[in-house]
Amino acid sequence: MGALHAGHERLMETARRDSDVLAVSIFVNPLQFGPNEDYARYPRPLSHDLETCERNTVDLVFAPSAEEMYPVPQLISVDVGRLGEYLCGKSRPGHFRAVATVVMKLLNIVRPKRAYFGEKDLQQLTIIRRMVADLNLNVTIVGVPIVRETDGLALSSRNKYLNAEERKVAPVLYRALQGAASQVRSGEKDTSKVREVALAVLANVPLIRVEYLEIVDPDELQPIATIGGPVRIAGAIWVGATRLIDNVSA
Repeated sequence: MGALHAGHERLMETARRDSDVLAVSIFVNPLQFGPNEDYARYPRPLSHDLETCERNTVDLVFAPSAEEMYPVPQLISVDVGRLGEYLCGKSRPGHFRAVATVVMKLLNIVRPKRAYFGEKDLQQLTIIRRMVADLNLNVTIVGVPIVRETDGLALSSRNKYLNAEERKVAPVLYRALQGAASQVRSGEKDTSKVREVALAVLANVPLIRVEYLEIVDPDELQPIATIGGPVRIAGAIWVGATRLIDNVSA
């Protein structure tokens, strides 16, 4: 959605190594923002983004307007089922239906052989992979690892919203996830105990509010009670008025 940063550049670098022609789509999708979310103020520094693309030897930038993407009201959409009901989807009803719909449109317009998505947006990546598989789309989805600041904060366009004090506390989410992952790797099987460790890291930290911190299966991101194999630990917190998400594997 633009406001490109080093995480997006990692997507470009990875794609560039694999590809003869590299295209980047930039589109702030109005359908995926709820009525009280930040669509109006979401950063749209297109000139900066185009310079970033040029620096990364991008061949084509597709940056349509909302009117071009939605010339008439969108009556048909992609139903993502239970994949969109948990984690971020629990507090953002309809969000992932809108995400899947716009990604389907972009894939059909650009027709890439491969499409690259960051693992920070874990639920989005999981849904897109399942959409491609279930609907037999002729594209390979490539996940690219999270890019972090030196203190662990996952790069995000919304980090621009943080003031200096908020920025100092924001990496606590990553520390909480790491604490939970350490418990899993040490052999803890009870997800409630793993969550307790992570939530203790977040407790009483100034300026933050926990939206969720969950241990889920890696394929459909559904909650589990007992750990019997690989899991994903995902969290969302509010730092002041800014919502941040992150995840780790364990």
